[in-house]
Amino acid sequence: MELDVFAAAHKPDWDRLERLVRRRRRLTGAETDELVELYQRVSTHLSVVRSSGQDPILTGWLSGLVARARSAVTGAHAPAWRDILNFFTRSFPAVLYRTRWWWIAASLGTVAFSTAIGVWIATDPAVQSAMGTPESIRAYVENDFANYYVEHPGASFAAQVWTNNAWAAAQALVLGVFLCLPTVYVLALNGANLGAAGGLMFAHGKGDVFFGLILPHGLLELTAVFVAAGVGLKLGWTLIAPGPRPRLQALGEEARPAIGVALGLVLVLFISGLIEGFVTGWVHTTWLRIGIGVVAEVLFLAYVYTLGRRAHREGETGDIEGRPQTAPVAG
Repeated sequence: MELDVFAAAHKPDWDRLERLVRRRRRLTGAETDELVELYQRVSTHLSVVRSSGQDPILTGWLSGLVARARSAVTGAHAPAWRDILNFFTRSFPAVLYRTRWWWIAASLGTVAFSTAIGVWIATDPAVQSAMGTPESIRAYVENDFANYYVEHPGASFAAQVWTNNAWAAAQALVLGVFLCLPTVYVLALNGANLGAAGGLMFAHGKGDVFFGLILPHGLLELTAVFVAAGVGLKLGWTLIAPGPRPRLQALGEEARPAIGVALGLVLVLFISGLIEGFVTGWVHTTWLRIGIGVVAEVLFLAYVYTLGRRAHREGETGDIEGRPQTAPVAG
């Protein structure tokens, strides 16, 4: 192939494409169509020139032109920080708001179960005796329960509880797809542990200590776990009763936003971990540390019911943008 002849024949197209790229913000409809057509044509020219290997300078210039034309045709991708901002101001809160009745139900059910366990233990000495010796129980209520929050440095303790809580939340969310049963088990286990601790503390007149140390971080922490469980239950129920949608399609439409919830809860649990590591055991004024926990919880709920409700009403689903609308099936 005579590259000089090829270049001379197609140089007008290249020059025209370059002019359109420079004016891309002021193009008419007809010029936009022309830009797309020339981009496709010059892309073919680039392949021909590149395969000849005769002129690296021309190849480089055409590569740059095609790249700029591609950007003009497809649009520049939004910066990563904008995607992150959109996630935390629209996608994440919208899914939390849309699934609110599921995690509210998980919250009420777990708290009721935990309260029943606590009352049972606090009012039945035989149950208390079965949980340990009088000496071990006394050590727990007098020292061990409170010392748990101060026996490690704040930073390492915060990291530890963050990891543990994130794992519990992930289990509650992901395992819900198995017909909801594992999520119910995770909720029951956490509720029983909380009720057992509260029951022992109240039985020995330490109810104020129990709430004074649980509420600062526990309000936000447990809410995050309940949210994860609620989304997990929604996943499982979608598999059981998908409605008019095909089962796998319905599951995919719920699972993709659920992944976003899991990522968002990492930050929520990080905040509760900071409170547990640096406030619960170290702020000695009870009303102040409980107040910090209440403020964190109120801010989270306000976040869900303001940003989340608005984004949900505007049609935000939390699903992946640009996802395939259909999937190949065996025919």
